[in-house]
Amino acid sequence: QVQLVESGGGLVQAGGSLRLSCVASGRTSSDYAMGWFRQAPGKERECVAAISRTSDNTYYADSVKGRFTIARDNAKFTVYLQMNSLKSEDTAVYYCAAGRAYVGSYVYTNAREYDDWGQGTQVTVSS
Repeated sequence: QVQLVESGGGLVQAGGSLRLSCVASGRTSSDYAMGWFRQAPGKERECVAAISRTSDNTYYADSVKGRFTIARDNAKFTVYLQMNSLKSEDTAVYYCAAGRAYVGSYVYTNAREYDDWGQGTQVTVSS
């Protein structure tokens, strides 16, 4: 079990950037594959980015590929989501998630693969 605390959300103009952070406690973040999900009103929760425990594999949704970057700093027990060239359709609540990863190279893209979730942080992109 790991506790996740997110920060970095807010209001940004279209074309701007935000950096989300997720700090893990209870267990070190290096024990987990990590992911970022988002959910907009009336839509399903979707995985936008994910990273394996050992950082050798990443995943990006097609809608964010080339604009978002996921990274982790296991020494700081932190996972980041750098979001550039933001669009109004990126507006959503963003959630950090952790899934126990016994195989370090595995990347998880399905919400059912994750065990623990952050509280969510609102990202609003104005046009």
